[in-house]
Parts: sequence; C-alpha cells; structure tokens
Amino acid sequence: MTHYRRIATEEAFATAEQMDAIQRAIETGRRDADTPFWGMMASGQNPFAQRVMRQLLDLEGERLEIMDAEGVDMHVLSLTSPGVQTLAADEAVAMAQRGNDLLAALTERHPSRFAGLATIAPQAPEAAAREIERAIGTLGLNGIMINSHTDDEYLDEEKYLPIFEAAHAMDAPIYIHPRGPSSGMAKPYLKYGLETAIWGYGAETGLHGVRIMVSGLLDRFPKLKIILGHMGEGIPFWLWRLDYMHRHGSNRPKLQRTLPEYFRDNFMITTSGMNWSTALKFCVEAVGADNIMWAIDYPYQEMPGAVQFMDTADISDEDRRKIYSANAERVFRIPPAAA
Repeated sequence: MTHYRRIATEEAFATAEQMDAIQRAIETGRRDADTPFWGMMASGQNPFAQRVMRQLLDLEGERLEIMDAEGVDMHVLSLTSPGVQTLAADEAVAMAQRGNDLLAALTERHPSRFAGLATIAPQAPEAAAREIERAIGTLGLNGIMINSHTDDEYLDEEKYLPIFEAAHAMDAPIYIHPRGPSSGMAKPYLKYGLETAIWGYGAETGLHGVRIMVSGLLDRFPKLKIILGHMGEGIPFWLWRLDYMHRHGSNRPKLQRTLPEYFRDNFMITTSGMNWSTALKFCVEAVGADNIMWAIDYPYQEMPGAVQFMDTADISDEDRRKIYSANAERVFRIPPAAA
C-alpha cells in the first residue's frame, strides 16, 4: 500500500484555564447556544463527555499514542471552540497569549508531530491584530483559529478589519471554526438539541463564510485564505445557486469576481467530521483537490474512522496525497517530512 504522510488539520486541545473559565461562566448564569453542550461536557455524566474532556487536556500522552497506532503523522492543533471569545476582552487577550505560548512550546518540542493555529480575541480587534503578528512572526505558529461569531457579530463588520489587515500582511490563513448559533438564530435550534454539530454548527459557520464572500472583503484582501471545516460547511453544495441568486439580486456590495471564483481562490475546506466518500468526491469535482485538506476533528471524532475513510475514499492516489498532506504543507507552511 502507498505510504502517505497524514497531517490532520482541525484537531482540538484545551487548557485547564480555559475549561475553568467555561465552568465559571455556566455557574454564573451564562446562557447561549454553546451552554447546553458545555454543561453536558462539564457534568461528565456520559462516556463521550468523559473521554473527550480527558483527551482535550492531553497533548503528549494518549494523543501521541493514538496517532502512532493509526499512522497519523501530525496534528495541526487549535484551542477548542469557543476559544476565548465568550470572555471579557482583557481576560480573553491574556488567555489567548498564554495559550499561544503553550502551543508554540509544544510545537518546538515536537516539530514533526504538531503544528499550531493561534488563538486570538476578536472582541479586542487591535490586540487581536498584534497577537497575530506575534504568534505568526515571533512564535512561528501556522495560522489563526477564530470560532465564528463574537458577541453575536461576524467578521465582515468594519470593526474587525485590523484582524484581516494583520492576517493578510502576515500571509496567515484564518480557519473559521463552528460554535453554537448566534443569539439571533439560535432559538429554533435549541428545542431538539440541533444547535451543535448535528446541524447548527454547519448552518451558522456556512452563513459566516457566505457573509465574507459577499461583503467585498476578499476584494480588499485578495491574498487572504479562509479555511472552513466539515466539507466547507455546506457551501460547495450551494455554489451554483449562490452564484445564480447573487447575480440576480440587489442590495449587496458590487464584487469584482463571482462567488465560485472567490470560493475556489480564497477558501480551503477540510474533511473534519465528514468521513463520507460521496461528499468528498463531490467536493473534489466542485472545488478541486488542491483546495481540500484532511482533518479528523479529534477528540470529538476518533482517529481510526478518519484514517480508514481517507485511505479507502474513491479518489485518485494523487488527490489523496494532496488532501492528506501536500495542501496542508503549502497552506500552513509545514516543512516536508524528513527523508
């Protein structure tokens, strides 16, 4: 069997400090679409929660053992959603810095096993821009992770321009990761527990991606690279209709390119949590194998299934090599594996 370098690009970790902050927020009455999930996780009352909480906090023990057992060469790590985006600005800025320092130290200890996406606090845009410069330029991290909306606002708002300016200047990709729907859209999801990965995460984050496409941001920042997980949060399946309706609509900014052109030029998608060959084959046709990266979504989803899916997907060996590692090496500036 052909050997592939396997780089998994949406792999979560947590710090005790972050988990303590989430627990305090729940205990003091925070109520949003993230609260039911993290309340369940903090309770530890089912095997899934117990396993995931243990594995989020582990970095150099069980995680590496499972990676070795499954032939996973590298995790691109990021602080688990919602990151620091539910905290007061000053606390969020400081916690992001400490998390990035920890992540940089880890990648320095294990340069062939871990890369890292920096956490920022979008609720403090100028400080977030400075942290992008520090995390990419000084710490040597590989990109930025933002967990969708902050204070129920999306990144296309004018106040967040410093974040895009810094990312564009540093040539740093921005991974937009899901969280529970913002308050304006959350209510219909909550009745049946649809606010999480079953549906709400994808609907909310797909909306964020479309807002960025139609806002004109990508004309201002033409080199910007946006990454969406879970096979692009549904957008590849809607590209034809998005383009048709955009061309026939009004009351939107005038753009220099079509929406499919923006998506193929400025977006990458990952396979995180979508171990389905049918969807992968469609996305290869719709957006091209050069725009897809493999991911597991560990520890929320498990490594063996993601490896088996990618090893057996009905695609060419060349496309498999690109998706498993070559695209991640290019986008995240990960050095090739040692011979």
